[in-house]
Amino acid sequence: MTHDAIPTDPTQPATARERLLDAAEALIYAGGIHATGVDAIVRQSGTARKSFYTHFESKDALIAAALERRDERWMNWFIAGTQRHGKSARQRLLGMFDVLRDWFVSADFHGCAFLNAAGEIESADDPIRVVARKHKARLLDFVRAECDAFAAEAALDARRVAPLARQWLVLLDGAIAVALVSGEADAALDAQTVAKTLLDAAARPAATKRPPSRRTTT
Repeated sequence: MTHDAIPTDPTQPATARERLLDAAEALIYAGGIHATGVDAIVRQSGTARKSFYTHFESKDALIAAALERRDERWMNWFIAGTQRHGKSARQRLLGMFDVLRDWFVSADFHGCAFLNAAGEIESADDPIRVVARKHKARLLDFVRAECDAFAAEAALDARRVAPLARQWLVLLDGAIAVALVSGEADAALDAQTVAKTLLDAAARPAATKRPPSRRTTT
């Protein structure tokens, strides 16, 4: 099962709320928020329109809830995939891009659902933008923990790798965006090459400052 597959328990029938969330997530990820109407969501969910208003006060509330659920599933998938790529922090950090490449070649890859959603919503205070921002914060926290582990393993001053997590997030999101637009899954490997350079630079001994010359003129 890929991280985009919607987990279900075959012994328990999905509730109307769960079916609405499933339908909303699938439709907005494939076609976007503005292109997806409530009628389409209700129709795909197989529920009555009354169920929608029973569980959600608006379309935006439904989409925000669907994205929150996706955030939990995506992070679990990404963390598990990263941890399978090695015992050292360096291996895990670089392995993140291999995890992304596996996603890029899947038939249901349509970019980052959270970047896609944020790009359609103007207000920074909109619940959908808030969920997208929280997702990126969670991803950054995970990357930062791995960067801290890398610093500990390499006996580096943590201050030297402090900016690394933010740079890593840019590489991850950049690879996702390039893969979506170009259709090239190897965008993940291009980003990985840059990432190796960053790790090597961080591990390189810090340059010592030369003392000023004491030579005097006569």
